[in-house]
Amino acid sequence: MAISDTTDPQSPDSSKLSDLDEIRQRIDSVFSADLFQLCGKEFAALISIHLQNCFDSKGKVLNWSAPSEALIQVQRELQQGDRCSAFDDLPNRFRELLTHTLEHAQNLHDPRYIGHQVPASVPLAGLFDAIGAVTNQVMAVYEMGPWASSVEEALILELGATIGFAPGTFSGLITHGGSLANLTGLLTARNVCLPTGWEAGLATESPRPVLVAHAAAHYSVARAAGVLGIGTENIESVPLDEQGRMSPAALREIVQHLTDEGRPIVAICAAACATPIGAFDDLQAIADICEEFRIWLHVDAAHGGAACFSKRYRHLIDGLWRADSVVCDAHKMMFVPALCAFVFYKNREHRFEAFRQNAPDLFDPSDPGLAEHDSGLKTLECTKRAAGFGLWGLWSMFGRQLFSDLVDSAFAMGHTFYEMLRAEGDFEPLHEPECNIVAFRYVPEAMKTAAPIELGEFQLRLRRKLIESGEFYIVPTKVDGIGALRCTIINPMTREKHLRDLLDAIRRWGDRLLT
Repeated sequence: MAISDTTDPQSPDSSKLSDLDEIRQRIDSVFSADLFQLCGKEFAALISIHLQNCFDSKGKVLNWSAPSEALIQVQRELQQGDRCSAFDDLPNRFRELLTHTLEHAQNLHDPRYIGHQVPASVPLAGLFDAIGAVTNQVMAVYEMGPWASSVEEALILELGATIGFAPGTFSGLITHGGSLANLTGLLTARNVCLPTGWEAGLATESPRPVLVAHAAAHYSVARAAGVLGIGTENIESVPLDEQGRMSPAALREIVQHLTDEGRPIVAICAAACATPIGAFDDLQAIADICEEFRIWLHVDAAHGGAACFSKRYRHLIDGLWRADSVVCDAHKMMFVPALCAFVFYKNREHRFEAFRQNAPDLFDPSDPGLAEHDSGLKTLECTKRAAGFGLWGLWSMFGRQLFSDLVDSAFAMGHTFYEMLRAEGDFEPLHEPECNIVAFRYVPEAMKTAAPIELGEFQLRLRRKLIESGEFYIVPTKVDGIGALRCTIINPMTREKHLRDLLDAIRRWGDRLLT
């Protein structure tokens, strides 16, 4: 039936059309390319100023506010948005919101940020990331993100070859973070070790399967054990040597004992490097044991995998290519925005073992060859962002030399800081760093005879005062069960001057606590 051209203006249908017109006008305003351009100019101007202020350390590193206070401020902005009745000054509103966000942010680009393993990412990588965010390039099936899928595939081939996997024999994927990457790699290991595990579960498995892991493995390994049905009580922790590395001799004893008991070992989880002090396991020795006993070797190289780019530090990951699965986070030592984590499989036949499912609404049986390029068959995510754009953009602009330079600089600064600590009578370095992670304690004269627990608590109170002041950002850790301070020098702009200033700031806040 045709719609009449003589609709009564007072009729319900006319009212509905009028309301719909207003709705469409509001939507059109929000989607306006002109509005995006105006706000984009504000973004470029403010972010550029912000970055320069960070590089010059003109403000606080951490703009600290208590969680309750921050929540009130954020809610206030939401409520103001609900009260907005006109779209006539949106660029100014955008500028206001961006300014508030930056004023309350953690400033990772300040050289005094030397805390968690989250880098001051290369700013240009954020612009490439924005392409995927603004245009919403998503992945699961190739046809939804052909360029994004090809970017991921190319990065897997290039990075995998750089690690040392044999061309044409390996496979991989990009996922959202090292924790999900560890889960995915270990799920694949479980399904290969226990072929009926995906379909039937582990309830009937007897004796219980076990996961053997570095004693200081990242907590995501224990989470994976819980999620996979192995159970955290079925993790065998391998003792460490004096350098914080997994002991191959202890590993052999554990593996032999479990084998004698008939316990199926899902995987051996090594680290390159372990989070607490950045220790790199002896991967060649561990791989020898895995091959001898025919056990899956999984290496969490989330932080240290990027050493593959460096001639100076590549020896730290010698043997990484022998692992059955490897995790490597580009959003750590390749300095791209979070999240961009790789999972590699030495044997490309394992690429579909994690998820054995059919999804006819997604994957087109009329062109089965495309399944090889559909990332949704390999990852937990169905809709997945184009996580590789930032890394692809940097690599395409600057080549692999950029990543070599970033690793070399950061690792060298870790050793520089260690030497500084050694030279000071009131600081105690707790290990000789292999990378850019350094754990230490401040031990002034008044604390020389303190009990270990008291000394550890002093470190934690001192750190809290330091970070709330905004002068520096470092993190807590425990070494031998006692509280300590930990730095990850993961800002390429951090220099020796900043590290000396850190020691002075620690002394100053320590004195205040003691007096």
